[in-house]
Amino acid sequence: MHKITIAIDGYSSTGKSTVAKQLADYLGYVYVDSGAMYRAVTLYAMQNDIISKNNFNIEKLKESLPSINLRFEKKSDWKKAHIFLNGKDVENEIRNLEVSEFVSPIATIHEVRLKLVAQQQQMGLEKGVVMDGRDIGTVVFPKAELKIFMNASANERAQRRYQELLGRGEVVEFKNVLKNIEERDHIDTTREDSPLIKAADAIEIDNSEMNLEDQFHVVLQLAKDRIAGRI
Repeated sequence: MHKITIAIDGYSSTGKSTVAKQLADYLGYVYVDSGAMYRAVTLYAMQNDIISKNNFNIEKLKESLPSINLRFEKKSDWKKAHIFLNGKDVENEIRNLEVSEFVSPIATIHEVRLKLVAQQQQMGLEKGVVMDGRDIGTVVFPKAELKIFMNASANERAQRRYQELLGRGEVVEFKNVLKNIEERDHIDTTREDSPLIKAADAIEIDNSEMNLEDQFHVVLQLAKDRIAGRI
């Protein structure tokens, strides 16, 4: 069976990463969480006084890019590959709300995107890849055989993110989570460099009323049909 490239784009907290990982596991494909790469760069910037609530030293970030080494590693007892920043597993650190607040501004920087897009394209050379993000079908893999665009209401996405954070023991208020979702939507869709847009040949899925199982089966069927050449 020939392998294809699958690009899954969409708004934050639409379940892109969850369904992308499920799909990669089922098909035996490589899963690449592009959002984790941007989050890892954001964590580096936070740790090195490059970005904070009152400061964003863009020039220092650009100068620091050669010092940022990212890789994915998966061990047998892990459900998914973890991202390593300069040799350290930061998979859990990058998932908190503070990183979420800064990741969109970091992702607007052209030099950051150039560095990460080049790495992502390298990962996809062999095909058999499922990658999710915001510009995968438009910039990273414009020739992907299957492009999916995930959407859901802001309130529904905020509820999902809120429950996820509570489940990890974080103390957060729903209104702050919703505010973060809406701010990220605005930045992601209005940035000059690779804004979040639906590729012309992408299939849009609104999963506001779907559970994870329903969503997976919809996406899996699309992938099976595309692999078989039926769509």
